[in-house]
Amino acid sequence: MSDVVTTDVLVIGAGVIGLSAALAAQERGFSVTVVDREGPAAGASAGNAGAFAFTDIFPLASPKIFLKAPKWLLDPLGPLSLPPAYAVQMLPWLMRFVRACAPDRVAASAKAQTAMMDLSKAELEGFLSSTGTLGMLRKDGNLEVYEGEAQFRASLPGWEARARHGIEFTHMSAAEMEAVQPGIAPRFTHGTFTPGWYSIADPKLYTLALAERFRAQGGQLLTAEIGALKPTETGVEAIAADRVLLRASKVVLAAGAFSHRIARSLGEKIPLQTERGYNTTLPADAFDLRCQVTFGGHGFVVSRLSTGVRVGGAVELGGLELKPNFKRSEAMLTKAAAFLPGLKTGGGVQWMGFRPSLPDSLPALGFAKASRRVVYAFGHGHLGLTQSAGTARVVADLLSGATPPIDLSPFSPQRF
Repeated sequence: MSDVVTTDVLVIGAGVIGLSAALAAQERGFSVTVVDREGPAAGASAGNAGAFAFTDIFPLASPKIFLKAPKWLLDPLGPLSLPPAYAVQMLPWLMRFVRACAPDRVAASAKAQTAMMDLSKAELEGFLSSTGTLGMLRKDGNLEVYEGEAQFRASLPGWEARARHGIEFTHMSAAEMEAVQPGIAPRFTHGTFTPGWYSIADPKLYTLALAERFRAQGGQLLTAEIGALKPTETGVEAIAADRVLLRASKVVLAAGAFSHRIARSLGEKIPLQTERGYNTTLPADAFDLRCQVTFGGHGFVVSRLSTGVRVGGAVELGGLELKPNFKRSEAMLTKAAAFLPGLKTGGGVQWMGFRPSLPDSLPALGFAKASRRVVYAFGHGHLGLTQSAGTARVVADLLSGATPPIDLSPFSPQRF
């Protein structure tokens, strides 16, 4: 590309957040170009669990996690791990994470997250209808299971808090769980079913469908790595390989785990880190899975996709450069085979992806400090798919000068 591309709105990032925002901007009448370092659905949008986890309102940072973290961090294959090679780089982020565990901050984060979840759920089906993807939506619910009375009782304060936020759920005995999802090992004696937990048939196919819809509506999708943004009197220049590649009236920065690198060019240091997620996708006949099953005490889920059965989750705070440790995928698969005795574990495909994570588990959503022509929309952690439709609505409002339907102050990119 020798010529500079010009557009009304440039979206940096072709994951589910970026493409959803691009489609919403098209609906507002903007001409839109999307640029991504690898192409659509190349990152976390391809390998996630496929869930719209609208009931997941509590931040990773919490007093409960703070107490469990030291034990988990000592287990390299546990639900939360920090490779020694990355520990020093993580210290500033971890200090902010510890502060975010304070009860008052957890309550504030949960309140803000609930507002974003409510908006995202309200926007979802209309967005899917407008993009021709409604047929990919499933409403199978989620079953979280517990090993014994003590673990179940320990979960109750969280469910009571969800009830105060209007979230529907049903606690279940082992027999009731069997009716919802047969084949769970008897060690799991209690469960909680949340019917409002939706899913998508396959997250990669969904994101690719959004890309095709975007192109069909006249959008341009380019492959390039943007290194910097430069505000001008009339817009913003996007720079790649030391030359101006694109000029736009406005820019949406939605580059996932790489977003903070670009934000630095605008003079902002946003404490974004990566929750490296792992999974194994098994053939579709690996298990008769009827809903997503969450093994919360072990930090992973088993999801039913149109393309297979996916076993994945956990959090590895390992940054962008370390090699994947697929022993984590293997450990989860071994546990899944014990917890679902009929699970066939052969023929699986392993994956690792970067979930962009901020210390308080809320995304950076709002204008850049350097220019109101730049909108940030990144840092959703493991809730990118869940909050994609709500984020798209907010971004479209910010681009068009409308007032977003929720208070954005808790999501301010400058809150740190």
